[in-house]
Amino acid sequence: MYRLDRRHLYLCVGHRDDLAGFLPAVLRGGVDVVQLREKDLDDETRIADAKLMVPICREFGVPFIMNDSPELAVAVNADGVHVGQEDASVSRCRELLGYDAIVGLSTHSTDEFDEALNQMATYFSAGPIVATPTKPGREGTGITYAVASQARSDRPVFVTGGVNAENVGELVAAGLRHFVVVRALTEAKDPEVAARRIRVALDEALSTVPVEPT
Repeated sequence: MYRLDRRHLYLCVGHRDDLAGFLPAVLRGGVDVVQLREKDLDDETRIADAKLMVPICREFGVPFIMNDSPELAVAVNADGVHVGQEDASVSRCRELLGYDAIVGLSTHSTDEFDEALNQMATYFSAGPIVATPTKPGREGTGITYAVASQARSDRPVFVTGGVNAENVGELVAAGLRHFVVVRALTEAKDPEVAARRIRVALDEALSTVPVEPT
């Protein structure tokens, strides 16, 4: 089973024609969790994308997560699933995927996070800390919510919303440790270089954080 507390750079990516080249590039650059987040296309396309991505992720020793559907996660032999507040429940995900699978749960408010802590999720996401076009119509939660969630959690909290090479060090200094990246990689001219820049900045920032007992 993958230890997500030791993973810090999480890519969410949708369907793209160059996945076979894009995905290895960002993995070489330092991405260490991958989610196929595709909400607009049919299941056939999502399954085809996932079946391309799963062996690439396995080659790099990186967990592959399917978005929204535990059924599709089972169908493509994913390492887990990520669900939102209005998707399948965490308990339903556990029924289908088992207790060794990764199950992530989105949260956007303190009340949602309070409830999430009582569920059998492997990790949580918090945010978006700033408004982002990848989550249309959702206002930014602000960094305070994400920092407070991380401080209270007994599991990793991956922060979403506008993370890039320029601000990740500041976010680590504020108390955050795990980050979801979308546009900084999916819109990059050179995805491998972009991933490496974020990874270097992230690792430099994390190197100054005192090591917590395990």
